[in-house]
Amino acid sequence: MAILECKDLTKYYDRTLGLDHLSLQLEPGRIVGLLGPNGSGKTTLLKIANGLLTPSSGQLLIDGKAPGPDTRRLVSYLPERTYLSDWMTVVQLLDFFCDFYPDFDREAAEHMLTALEISPTQRIKQMSKGTREKVQLILVMSRRTRLYLLDEPIGGVDPATRDYIIHTILTNFHPDSTLLISTHLIADVERILDDVVFISRGQLVLHQSVDQIRQERGCSVDDLFREVFRYAE
Repeated sequence: MAILECKDLTKYYDRTLGLDHLSLQLEPGRIVGLLGPNGSGKTTLLKIANGLLTPSSGQLLIDGKAPGPDTRRLVSYLPERTYLSDWMTVVQLLDFFCDFYPDFDREAAEHMLTALEISPTQRIKQMSKGTREKVQLILVMSRRTRLYLLDEPIGGVDPATRDYIIHTILTNFHPDSTLLISTHLIADVERILDDVVFISRGQLVLHQSVDQIRQERGCSVDDLFREVFRYAE
């Protein structure tokens, strides 16, 4: 069974169309790049999958169920914007995630925080934007769940930190899970992707494995993206 399935998924914001009859299936054990121009519907899709938005029509199913209390234990979500409370320390965040998520691996989180030299007593309000993003990603990837949804996880950090974040994603990704990662920095993540999903104006443009793209088209995902969306923005 697909871990994530969209059936004619449509979302309107007043009269603006965010997703347009999108149909898609993601299988377990894949790292998938969700790629498209600004305003293509990537964040809308991730928010519906996490239960933060309701479809206007159609369906989105997580392991055969509509997003809700039964699917929250299956999904670990990294939003585009930092949501951590400024007054909290790293230790308090770890305590919170341990209490809230039975699948949270505190030891893994502490190991990654140590590797990045992030003090457990440091408060969120004392951190740079990049450090906040690192902490948030560590919390999300330290859960042991079925579906990871990452919205621009490397957009606000330096190239060296991007490499560490990609390493963090790979080393904490369980082979039976699925990871859907939305990003504009395709060249940085292409090497870890199994499949790519291109969407534009809320519609599916392409869903194909990275190996097929290279073999059949003779180009990288980054090159294909530039070709397909050259005039999209």
